[in-house]
Amino acid sequence: MEYVALGKTNLLVSRTAFGAMSLDCKEIEAYGDKAEEKVCSLVHQAYDGGINFFDTAHSTPVCEKRLGKALHGIRKDVLLATKTDACDAKSLQKDLPESLFALETDSIDLYQLENPPFLPVKNGSDGLYDVLVSLKKQGIIKHFGIVTENLELAREAILSGLYETVQFSFNMISSDVTENLVNLCDENDVGCIAMQPLNGGIVKNIPLALGFLQQYENVIPVWGTHTQEELGQILYFNDHPPVIDEKFKQEVKRIRQFFN
Repeated sequence: MEYVALGKTNLLVSRTAFGAMSLDCKEIEAYGDKAEEKVCSLVHQAYDGGINFFDTAHSTPVCEKRLGKALHGIRKDVLLATKTDACDAKSLQKDLPESLFALETDSIDLYQLENPPFLPVKNGSDGLYDVLVSLKKQGIIKHFGIVTENLELAREAILSGLYETVQFSFNMISSDVTENLVNLCDENDVGCIAMQPLNGGIVKNIPLALGFLQQYENVIPVWGTHTQEELGQILYFNDHPPVIDEKFKQEVKRIRQFFN
């Protein structure tokens, strides 16, 4: 597993990250009373494969709780990210303790604002940015960033210099506009976290999708896995990536043209 610096943070993260927002998916729920045991196996398979970056969200409380239990005994060796969809400081201050309790931890390595309708700034009336700064000074959160589907807001966040990371959808069928955001993150030393590396399941070719993303050294894809078999494929192709030759590039071009 390769590890890289996440933008201007001091976090050294695995190039393959574990997306824990699907730990309540139908494949896991099918195990019934043993669902949490299955989650534990999945998380430890990722950890044993070299993944040290785990991303979840307060908006999926079952997933937060299951991830917290699964990380028991290895929490000190991993980097933990979660999110809040709070739109004001009071709501954030309610969400964060709940996330800490669910995740069985006393601090969050990366705390992210999830799909805010606006970009919180210093001294804003919402108070969001100022409370994030305060929480960071207290050591309750180590770093903070933005998660958004709004590409203009992502661009604004990158250029603002206020946020250490920006997370948005990026994969092999993303538009050139999205690709420009990836480059903008690199130019501004902002950590670039890629949601939906398989575009919600539309892209079926894992090695092609992974090889495409690995061309961008500043991109950390968050893979939401539902089964140990799927995770096994991701780990395998992470360690045995496809050769980026002309044939590879032509296949990526063909798929991009089909969807765009």
